[in-house]
Amino acid sequence: MGNLRILTAGESHGKGLVGILEGLPAGLKLNREKIDEQLKRRQGGYGRGERMQIEFDRAEILSGVRFGVTLGSPVAVLIENRDWANWKDRMGVWKGREDSPVKVPRPGHADLAGHFKYGHRDLRNVLERASARETAMRVALGSIVRQLLEVFDIWIGSHVIQIQQVTSQETFRKFCEKLTPGTAEIIREVCARAEESELRCGNETVDEIMKKTILVAKENGDTVGGVFEVVALNVPVGLGSCAEWGRRLDGHLSAELMSIPGIKAVEIGLGIESGSRFGSEVHDPIVPGETDVPDRSSNRAGGIEGGMSNGMPIVVRATMKPIPTLKKPLPSIDLETGRAVLAHKERSDVCAVPAASVVGEAMMAITLGKAFCEKFGGDSLQQMKDHYNVSGKIFSG
Repeated sequence: MGNLRILTAGESHGKGLVGILEGLPAGLKLNREKIDEQLKRRQGGYGRGERMQIEFDRAEILSGVRFGVTLGSPVAVLIENRDWANWKDRMGVWKGREDSPVKVPRPGHADLAGHFKYGHRDLRNVLERASARETAMRVALGSIVRQLLEVFDIWIGSHVIQIQQVTSQETFRKFCEKLTPGTAEIIREVCARAEESELRCGNETVDEIMKKTILVAKENGDTVGGVFEVVALNVPVGLGSCAEWGRRLDGHLSAELMSIPGIKAVEIGLGIESGSRFGSEVHDPIVPGETDVPDRSSNRAGGIEGGMSNGMPIVVRATMKPIPTLKKPLPSIDLETGRAVLAHKERSDVCAVPAASVVGEAMMAITLGKAFCEKFGGDSLQQMKDHYNVSGKIFSG
């Protein structure tokens, strides 16, 4: 979708992560602190593991930017892995030592499927790239795209609404059941409260219960998953297309969110709940607006109809499974001997749902950025502004 393309590379314990962002217009002024702030947000969260005490991610831009302004050429980004110092003998590019090869796959991880796909004897060759560590680069690149969207007043936020079976009733979905002039501000306020929480949950009472649930899981050698919501405000009408299935915005958004490690379900608007309601309880009435542009009295569609943005807030919900590395591992087999053993243990988190919500914001930004460049694209930021002012500005809501 669009002319914006992204590529990432790097292993979890390799020298670093590398990203390429191609298709940004020239003339976009970047704020380095905003990129590092997003990386810091990803590293936070109650229930994170020891790795987050080692890494202090910082993004270094290697190309495509001069004096803080994009050139229109590919932007290359590097995030160094501080833990590389402890792994360079085992993860060297040209030489090293293969001590303690991983031969026992973890249920729920990429280990076993990757073993059969690539034929690796040492499962470390699979798990290093399959690791969620890769999402740090997505957050960095997503932050750059986000700064492009901010020029056009598009705002993105998120919060956690469920950890294991503990749920919050304060959801974007609920706010969109009946739209009011203050709905957008309510959403922003909830996101602001979520920023003050280690779990990224804006409800203090629910937040404390969630923490106790994570603590119990940790004490039992277990892990927990949960659900988060991501929202985008002020998105103009017409991103995506109904003309071809491969250009539908909801299809791309679902794929991008589902690509985050551990995500098992993605819902837009009412999502699964749509199947248990009558049509009159699902579709959003069209009503006269304050200008010549029609308005909506609800946003159950989640801001997307017919594969296109409709000017309402885009609301996405994603469900993350528990992390597959357990302190009390599940049964598995030794691939070399075929004997039944307990699964391999790797240093990991107990809960990473708060971090996943930040990655979800990055994927929302990347998806909308691609669609935005497709619709309003130009070689320079000024060209993009001109295109947007002609056909986009009056339709954003």
